[in-house]
Amino acid sequence: MTATATDRRRTEPALPAPRGPLSTGLLAALTTPGQPAPDAGQAGTADPYGEDLHLSLYLLYELHYRGFAGVAEDREWDPALMPLRQALETRFLAALRADVPSGRTTAEAFGELLLESTDHSGSVSYHLEHKGELWQLQEYAALRSLYHLKEADPHAWVIPRLRGRAKAAMVAIEYDEFGAGRAENIHAQLFKDLMTDLDLDTGYGHYLPAAPADVLATVNLMTLFGLHRALRGALVGHFACVEVTSSPGSRRLAAAMRRTGAGPAAERFYTEHVEADAVHEQVVRREVIGGLLADEPWLDADVAFGADATVFLDDRLGARLLHSWRDGRSALRST
Repeated sequence: MTATATDRRRTEPALPAPRGPLSTGLLAALTTPGQPAPDAGQAGTADPYGEDLHLSLYLLYELHYRGFAGVAEDREWDPALMPLRQALETRFLAALRADVPSGRTTAEAFGELLLESTDHSGSVSYHLEHKGELWQLQEYAALRSLYHLKEADPHAWVIPRLRGRAKAAMVAIEYDEFGAGRAENIHAQLFKDLMTDLDLDTGYGHYLPAAPADVLATVNLMTLFGLHRALRGALVGHFACVEVTSSPGSRRLAAAMRRTGAGPAAERFYTEHVEADAVHEQVVRREVIGGLLADEPWLDADVAFGADATVFLDDRLGARLLHSWRDGRSALRST
């Protein structure tokens, strides 16, 4: 039986409420035939890390993933939306380039990430391991679901832009991320299982209204890098940064799930990442980065930028979460 348009919309997330003039105008343009998108010039004065810009950018980017209920599928590449998207990207990227150290090499960026003496006591994973309460783990999982329910998807865009060693290694890692041929082992599915253990709604995009801009920025960064061939080096840097930092952080989060009795699926998601990402780290550094820079050595600074931008935004998010939790407050946006 062929699914009707109404049937298809049941699998798409609902549109959220706006968070400012840009997202108000964009939501109207997405849902009202003939309604123009906001003028791209408005993006030039928006807070590059603010709620309005990042919700607007997230809405536009999500058209390349699952879309939204009530938004036509052919809006994905609607030329009328492209000037706004480009202006939002330019504003965000310019701020990152201003705030992230410039001129660094890949060796410098990853040398810091690999230091065994790094103090993690100020990290979210350390807090959750030693002091976190179950409600904080639930909030963390709800917010991270915006990434983990499409885990590995943004990085797949770089595959056609690589060749040789880099492509072969990237595909091998992505194969693991997508369950090595078994649907039940796709990492996004494992995260849904985690959410079930934590009594969370597993709907794709369900927690978008609760996610502050600091969360949206970390997700938007991947798609920004993924959709632009010119930023392929930055996407590789982002991917490598995630793999390099994942194993120790996942070990702490697995301990947090175990300590709070979150459930076997909640614990399993992170224990799987401890082992898998320890292997992936070696492959991504030696083969993905090594292969890319052997082919295109001029991308070295871009790889470093991708890693440094990832750390910068993750640190901003971590500071927000810890500030709220240490005060005994929820880190979720009130909706």
